[in-house]
Amino acid sequence: MELRDIEIFLTLAEELHFGRTAERLHVSPARISQAIKKQERNVGTDLFERTSRTVRLTPVGEQLRDDLRPVYRSLHQSIARARMTAQGKTSVLRIGMVSLNGYELRPFWEAFRARYPQWGLQIRHNNFIDPFGPVRRGEIDALVAWLPIEEPDLTTGPVLFSEGRVLQVSADHPLAEEKWVSGEAIGDYPTTTAAGFVPDYWEHAFQPSRTPSGRQVERLVSIGNIEDILTAVGSGEAVHPIGMHVSRFAVRPDIVRLPIADNSRLHWGLVWRSDAEDERIRGLANVIRELGIMEL
Repeated sequence: MELRDIEIFLTLAEELHFGRTAERLHVSPARISQAIKKQERNVGTDLFERTSRTVRLTPVGEQLRDDLRPVYRSLHQSIARARMTAQGKTSVLRIGMVSLNGYELRPFWEAFRARYPQWGLQIRHNNFIDPFGPVRRGEIDALVAWLPIEEPDLTTGPVLFSEGRVLQVSADHPLAEEKWVSGEAIGDYPTTTAAGFVPDYWEHAFQPSRTPSGRQVERLVSIGNIEDILTAVGSGEAVHPIGMHVSRFAVRPDIVRLPIADNSRLHWGLVWRSDAEDERIRGLANVIRELGIMEL
């Protein structure tokens, strides 16, 4: 199996969507389908179960994913180390971001690079599904995620930024013409959920399960990534509260974002595996503490 085909397989195993995989790898969906069919012929069985609505790994596909993931990661780490050595750097600090606003956080990244020129810095997106898996598996060194995080094996460091929340609704939704909404209004409409894929306490911190008056918020639409959220909202299937930065970095003509007037702010912090803390992580944490929290 060629390296590019391994990358295609592992990306599809993560995204479970041919279109998103193609977009992420900058190829056509046909190229993804062709590569997977070739792999399945070589293995002798299906790696994915496909229907018109879902894509799932078969048991053989799961086994292949688990076997290939560490090999692929190790190969890329070896190439990255060689590249860093050629540039006179001793190692690279890998940061995963659940939020979409890495651009706004450049002051932190630039300050780190200026203070520690011997280290590289790599910023990557981290899906909110299985949010802590990559840092636990050593695929990244630290994670930028919303707080609180109550995982006994993870350390929560300094807060990078805080922001208000907005309610996402479709452009033709009854609320779309409003200038703002109350937290109470969210209880009038179905919302989304990632139940079973993220800790309950963590999801509740992002979008409370009850309105200020105590009414239960109906979470009826299951989602697995930011595109699922945008699709469900844009089609009018659900409303979804989200951090205000998404209004700047995921603009869509079929979605309106309304400030939530009586909601608390979201805080986003740096998180890492406690037993993997090192001088690079401590260096970035110190830079963040010195620059202070961004109020976005």
